[in-house]
This record gives sequence, structure tokens and C-alpha cells, in this order.
Amino acid sequence: MQTDILVIGSSAAGLVAATTGKRIYSEKEFMVITSQEKTLIPCGIPYIFGSVGSSEKDLLPAEKMFESLGIKVVYDEVVKIDRESKVVNLKSGKDVKYEKLVIGTGSLPVVPGWLKGATLENVFSVPKNKVYLDQMQQKLVGAKKIITIGAGFIGVEISDELVKAGKEVTLIEKLPHILGLAFDVDISLKAEKILSDRGVKILTNIGVKEIHGETKVEGVLLENGEKIEADAVILAIGYKPNTQLAQVCGLKVNSFGSIKVDEYMRTEDSNVFAVGDCAEKRDFVTRKVCNTMLASTACAEARIAGMNLMRLSAIKTFSGTISIFSTALGNNAFGVAGLTERIAKEENFDYVTGVFEGIDRHPGTLSDTHAQYVKLIVGKESGVIIGGEVFGGLSVGELTNTIGIIIQNRMTINSMLTLQIGTHPLLTASPAGYPLMKAIENASSKIMFCH
Repeated sequence: MQTDILVIGSSAAGLVAATTGKRIYSEKEFMVITSQEKTLIPCGIPYIFGSVGSSEKDLLPAEKMFESLGIKVVYDEVVKIDRESKVVNLKSGKDVKYEKLVIGTGSLPVVPGWLKGATLENVFSVPKNKVYLDQMQQKLVGAKKIITIGAGFIGVEISDELVKAGKEVTLIEKLPHILGLAFDVDISLKAEKILSDRGVKILTNIGVKEIHGETKVEGVLLENGEKIEADAVILAIGYKPNTQLAQVCGLKVNSFGSIKVDEYMRTEDSNVFAVGDCAEKRDFVTRKVCNTMLASTACAEARIAGMNLMRLSAIKTFSGTISIFSTALGNNAFGVAGLTERIAKEENFDYVTGVFEGIDRHPGTLSDTHAQYVKLIVGKESGVIIGGEVFGGLSVGELTNTIGIIIQNRMTINSMLTLQIGTHPLLTASPAGYPLMKAIENASSKIMFCH
């Protein structure tokens, strides 16, 4: 087989790279190779276990999108990349010759080799694999007591879904607070209280020493010697880049194991691009290499790779991940973009914070009014907004995206103070008490005072 552009992987990164590339270079032949006959929506995986109900209701319409654009899909697995010959070898024994290659192999869940009992029956990780997750869901039906190890986004969301389904769920986190890598303590504490009130038992500041049982899990042993019974254990302690293919063919990876790329998403081989969880990331503000893994970041990278496949554009580059995270627990939502105050302090930024807590509708007597808390991190000297965190109702999702746009465009508090916004009682906070603008004002007064 032969094609002009070959994409490995059909999840968010591969899907967007192929469809963007075909839109820009319509005369070229595109082929996608994927081992997944049905591609899951990555961020929807936790909700398979509750709100969504099954993996069949959490599918990307990848096949339809490829078909509508004339992109060929091959259901197979790439076992080797020969960069010199520009050929990939497939598990079926077939070969595919390419002109340009896009690697979108994603990430794999971390299962620590040192953790005794991690291979026992009913100990699960959370891969982006439909067959595995379907089997996991079936086995969890008969489980009453479930322990989740790791309180990042996946661990928190799965725990919340399972407790809604009537399970007894204990969430164990080594850090002092849940979501501790994503948020400052003030936001984490809000999330902790809400999750606890929803029925999840939370244990923080302690790790798991081992998982015990004969052939099937029976419980976990904590570092303090306490034992907790369990019918199932879910490992949600992070993901690692899936880069074995890239490493074997000689492409360079960084200290996280991610494929090294430039701002056009090219590897050291100008004919090979890498996008998504398997590709190297740099923080937009600090410029440091980081290990952020987000579908939104993957799609941004994929669009850039797709646009630059055959010819480079000096203005279509990826200048670093803003690290925009958000999640919801019931009608309460949390979001963060850019730097948290903790990271700003660790990186020795000269900064001030702007904080305001108000409501997201007006007047506050409206039945669906929700508190809205906004915290901004602002460079003291420049006034440039470098981070923001929000808590509130479900409208927080778009507010978080707005803060991301502000950060990416390096807007200052002065430019924000003169910004015109549209408001409506049923849709937004009052223009006189708009939490984002009031947080800007709060930061502005601190900078004026400092000067």
C-alpha cells in the first residue's frame, strides 16, 4: 500500500491532524491506521461508569468524518517505522509507504511495577481502549466497595460517577489535597468538600503500600499500616507517552519519554510529525518542558501539524500549552488556565493575585444562580495575565476558555479594564459585578499600590 500522508492513531490528535491536513491539501491522499475499530471520546471515559452509561454512547464519529473527506482508514497496528525507506510495517504483515508521517499514538496509563498486587483480578487502570473498558464495566457491576488510587481529574471523576451508581467509594491521594497538581489549595478544598458531600470517602496525604489478595483483590494496605477492604481497585495515577514505536525507529524523546518536536510539530525527521499525548509539550508561560496531556492541547497541535504538513507557515506554530483544565461535580464546576499561584511562586515570578467572589446570574434571586469565584495571577511589572482559576456553576467551562484566550494573547489588566462585555440576567453576572472584571480590578489596585 502507498499514501501521501499516513497518520497513526484515530483519537483526537490523529483525527484532527488527518481532517485538517485533507482540508488544506485536498489533492493529497491521506490514510489513517488505527487498532481501534471504535474510537472513544477520551474525556468522556469516566462518565461511561455512570452518566453516559456505556462506551457505545462515548464514541468519536471518526469513521464518518474520515469517510466524508475521502480519507482511507486501515484497522491494523503499526509494529515498525522505517524512516529511511519511509515505510511502516503492520501487524497483519502488510507495508505502507508514505511521503509524510504523523504519529498520534497517545498515552498509556501508569501501572507502577513496584506496587505489589497491581496485577490481581479486579485491579484496573483506565486506558483509552473500548474493549478493556467494557470488560471493566461489567466486572464493576458486582463490586460494592471500590478504592480509587489517585485524585487527579480521572480519579475524581470516576469516583464521583461510581458513588452516584450506588458504590462505596474511597479515594486515596498521596498529595495533601485532591486535584492538587492542577489547582491551588483554595480551589482544591472546595472540590474536596463537594466530593465528600456527594458520598466519596477521601483520604489525602497518604499513599498505598500494597494491594492485597490471593488471586482477586481484597483490599489495600496504606503506608500507615491501615487496611481497607475492597472488591475492586482503580489505578488513576497518571499516564505516560506511548512512544515505543518512535523510540525504536530512532526518534529523540525527552525526559518524560515524549517525542521531541519543534513549533511546527515536526520531529528531528522533517518528514515525521508527532501530535497529542505522545508529543513533547512546553508550558506557554514558563517555556519549560512539561507533561501536560489534554485532548484540547492535542487538537491544537494536530491542527498545526495538519496545516504544516507539506509547507511551513511561520505564523501557524504551537507556542506552548496553556494547560486548560476543567471538571464538574454535579452542578459545581472548576477550571484553571495557565499558571496557578503555587507554580508562579515556585518559578519565582513577580506577581499579584486578583480575587473576587460573586454570582453568575442577576439578580441573585434567580433560581439557578450559582456562586462564582475567580482568581487571576498577574505579572506585577507588566500587568500581563499569566494564570487563572475559577469555581462556580457549569458556565465555568466557557469562562475558563476565556481566561485561556486572555493568557495566550498576553492581554494585560489595562486592556481588560477597558474591555466591553455583553451581559443578560439569565445568562451572566451583572455588568456591575462581573466576577472576571472585578478580579481584574482587584489585581489592578494591588499593582497600583505596589508602585
